[in-house]
Amino acid sequence: MSAETSDEDLSALAKGGKQNVLGFLLRLLARIPFLFIAGRLYGVDAVGRFASALVVVELVALMCSMGEKRGLAQRLSEGEEQHPANLVYDGVLLALLFSAIAAAFFWLVPAPLFPSGEYTELDRLIVLAIPGYALTEIVLAAQAYKYDIATTVRARAVVEPWTISIMAGVYFFVPALSQSGLAMAYLTSIYAGLAVGLWAFFRSYGRPVGWRPSPRYMGRITLRALPLATADAIEWGTRRVDIFILGLFAAPAAVGVYYMAQQLASLPQKLKTSFEPILGPVITKNLKTRNYAAIAKQVCQVGFWIIAAQAGIALALGVPGEAIMGLFGPEYVGGTGALAFLLTAEVVAATAVVSEAVLIYVARVRNLWISIATIALQAVLTIVFIQLMVAQGYGEPFKAAAAAMALMIALGIASLVKAMLLSRILGHSINNWRWALVYAVAPAVLVGWLATFLPEWAELAVGVPAILATYGFVIWKRGFGPEDRVLFKRDKKAAKTQGASDAE
Repeated sequence: MSAETSDEDLSALAKGGKQNVLGFLLRLLARIPFLFIAGRLYGVDAVGRFASALVVVELVALMCSMGEKRGLAQRLSEGEEQHPANLVYDGVLLALLFSAIAAAFFWLVPAPLFPSGEYTELDRLIVLAIPGYALTEIVLAAQAYKYDIATTVRARAVVEPWTISIMAGVYFFVPALSQSGLAMAYLTSIYAGLAVGLWAFFRSYGRPVGWRPSPRYMGRITLRALPLATADAIEWGTRRVDIFILGLFAAPAAVGVYYMAQQLASLPQKLKTSFEPILGPVITKNLKTRNYAAIAKQVCQVGFWIIAAQAGIALALGVPGEAIMGLFGPEYVGGTGALAFLLTAEVVAATAVVSEAVLIYVARVRNLWISIATIALQAVLTIVFIQLMVAQGYGEPFKAAAAAMALMIALGIASLVKAMLLSRILGHSINNWRWALVYAVAPAVLVGWLATFLPEWAELAVGVPAILATYGFVIWKRGFGPEDRVLFKRDKKAAKTQGASDAE
């Protein structure tokens, strides 16, 4: 691969990442009103019940998408002799079949959704989100293959979060819906996001041409997708199994507190997914030419971008954690410890995520076994740590912190193992760490600590921007080289590259 092609790949990664980072900021602005409304209007117990149901619904929906979030790029790349729309519709049909079966099952057997046994008939309608979520994953993956990241930003970062925030407030004041307002708002947001994705998909791919579904071919797709779908579900499940276990061992209030902390901590997690849609097409292109050096370079580059951004956001949210959690109500302040561990977990997990973006293509089964071992380790550690808190007589917030600590340890080990495996396969080192991160974190922590002496409103209004500004200045000066700064430049070549790719 020529240097020019390598630069084009880097520009494409930067362009796609910039669009989704913008989406992350938009999602942040929309998500905070939802958390405030859920915490203040519905209360911690209602939030806990909603969180328990959400875990199962989204996990099952992700499985029903059959790994197409990342696998579709490979199918489209290998199936150039077929009409692209036909390949996508094969995945859509499979997702509809599996998600319809799953939705019917959980409608008839709602106990896994609501382990506390407390729910209304309207709460059960949340199962209808399963097909909507699965189809959204597929159509957005199809758009990402054409380097259309803007549609993902509109659906995931604008329409979905703003819809759930607005409708949660509206439904609370409708007497017939107030008890189930969170579930109804979530369901509305899923189908609003799907509508955005379908509009762009139909314009890009159109109708299938001579498409005749074949049961034999569908079976092959299913068998091939199972390892990837399972790996996707497990990677997602590592962020949710803790909620499920908490629902079994703790009161709904503890689940509600943990969910709020997790929602804040998952904001920097979106930065990892910012690069996933664009990483797939770039990686599959280099795999076809066996340009492993370029792949290793891209993984290290994107990995550092993600860690650098996540560390700054984690500091801004974690240092004034008590003040931020207090925004949702005084009963949520106890989740500050959980928030700190969750934010750290997202930083250490970045290496595993970018490594897995390649492993799903070159070592699918081994990656799956590592993911299974990770979630098993997390589950065991979560139960052990919670039981230790119970034995010591600590309250519900400590159980939440114990679950977060288990997640942090499990994800850190997974990052080390997956990076070592990928390095061995590619024959090139995979290392996202740079000492400049330490130079940037130290003064930012000092600034944040000083801000904690201010009144709470000033700690948030002045302290958070000051932490971000201090960290950003140092990391820009000490950590970012010319290639890193491509992420912040308007690159005309990247736009030309995208146009050429769309034309193909």
